[in-house]
Parts: sequence; structure tokens; C-alpha cells
Amino acid sequence: MGALGIVLYGSNEPTFNFATLVNQSYPLALEILFYIGFFIAFAVKLPIIPLHTWLPDTHGEAHYSTCMLLAGILLKMGAYGLIRINMELLPHAHSLFSSWLIIVGAIQIIYAASTSFGQQNKKKKIAYSSVSHMGFILIGICSISDLGLNGAIVQIISHGFIGAALFFLAGTSYDRIRLVYLDEMGGMATSLPKILTMFSILSLASLALPGMSGFFAELVVFFGIITGQKYLLIPKILVIVIMAVGMILTPIYLLSMLRQMFYGYKLFNVPNFSFFDSGPRELFVSISMLLPVIAIGIYPDFVFSLSVDKVEAILSNYFYR
Repeated sequence: MGALGIVLYGSNEPTFNFATLVNQSYPLALEILFYIGFFIAFAVKLPIIPLHTWLPDTHGEAHYSTCMLLAGILLKMGAYGLIRINMELLPHAHSLFSSWLIIVGAIQIIYAASTSFGQQNKKKKIAYSSVSHMGFILIGICSISDLGLNGAIVQIISHGFIGAALFFLAGTSYDRIRLVYLDEMGGMATSLPKILTMFSILSLASLALPGMSGFFAELVVFFGIITGQKYLLIPKILVIVIMAVGMILTPIYLLSMLRQMFYGYKLFNVPNFSFFDSGPRELFVSISMLLPVIAIGIYPDFVFSLSVDKVEAILSNYFYR
């Protein structure tokens, strides 16, 4: 209904041409109404708290192939919608709501990271990790700076690979031991060294290890907040401190997951303890998702070169419309 309203408003010839709609002016009250409607839709998709509760349950029950599609592609449609519709098409309303949404994003980073630490279902733990990382995307979008928006775009791409890879590895480990709860696992490192290696590397990528795409994405979002002209210094420092705390919590729950799954002696008490490690096809899939993570971390200018012109166009339209 919001999309139809935008198309029909103030035009004798309704059009779906986005370039035409971007140059269309709307009364502020109507723009706010459109903004709220689109935001609710995209907030469920991204997801943004408190509209996130469907995601951990979905990931916890779905097959890992479904989890890969959801984490790698479908969630990112919410972020894309916020950039293309809410930010580019409705800039005045976005300016009004952005400061509040940054607060929501900062809370989301801490809340989801803390909640992830208490999960015993490994897929739910990874799902809450995804919710936490979406907070960085929301903050980058609402920073209203070129660095912040570029950082959000890199985070969208980065988490797409990392999240999908983690769910794939969670699925491959489940295929071996048929266990999903971490308190029932342990001692898999000796029998599954290839899965351990890939799981460890992708977990380090998720916690923003330097040299990986996640580190660069979150670092650029940090600089985007600092260099943004919209907000005062003290609020920016508070947001950065909260983001930093979230980055400290991330290795706690990810490394604890690795410890519970791969170390200790629990599974060695199982009779006939013997598993097949990753085969060639599983290694090919894992490495195919790992290589872009490393490539973006080493040479992020490639992603920037794809997005910088569009980011400048969005911000130019935002400030000078």
C-alpha cells in the first residue's frame, strides 16, 4: 500500500520509475507515514528488535540449507530496502528517525550478543549473532555519512558470506553427530579436524578478525559515526562505546561455541566413536564462501568501487534535495 501511495501521489501519470520517484516531493506528514510503513516491513526482514523474534526460532528448526539462504540472502533484502526506499526515497523522514534508530541499533548489538551467549542450540546461537551484526548495518545506514553507508554495504556482503558459511558448517557437523545442543557436544576436534579448521576460521571472521571482511566493515561503520556531521560528539562517543562492548562480547559467545563443540572429552565416551570428516564437496563449498571474506578483508577497495558512486548520489540527494 505504501509503494502504491508513492506511485500514485501527485502525478497525473503514475510511474514505477525509481529515478522519477526520487525527485518527487511529498508533504512531511505523508512521508513520515510512508516511512513508518516501509520501515516496519524491512525491520521484520532485517530483522530489527523487537521484530526479530521469528528469526532464532526459524533458524533453530529449519534445515541448514534454508538457514544459509536466509542468512546469506534474504535478510539482506531488509537492509537493501532501508537504503533504497527509506533512505533514498524518503530522506526528510529518515533524517527525523535516524538518531532514534542508531539507539535501537546500539541496543540491538548488545542485546543480541548477550542473548547469543546463553543459547545452547548452536543454530540459535549463530542466529542471534546475525541479529547482533545487523545492528552495525542499521547504525551505518543511519549515520548519514559516506563512510557509514559504505561500511553498512560491506557488512551486508560480508555477513552474507560469513553467516551462510557458519550455518553450512553447523549443518555438516550435525550430519556427523546428529546433535544440535552444545551441552551435549564435545571432543570433535580429533575426529573432524577439517570441520574444526573451517569453523574456527569463519568464527574468527565473524568476530571481526583483522584481515577479514567483517573487521573492515565494522571499522568503517565506526569511522562513519565519528565523521558524520549530523550528530554531536558526546552521543557519537556513547554509541561507539556500546558498539565496542558488542565487539568484545562477540568472541566470548563464538569461542565458547567452538570450545563446547570441539574440545573436552564428552563424545569420546560414545561407543564406536568414529566420524567422517568433510569431503571434497563440503570443503569446496566452505572455501568458496571463505575466499571472498579474505579477499574483501585484504582488498576492500573492490567493494567500495562498486558502491561509492551510488552512495554519493544517495547522500547528495539526501542533503541537497
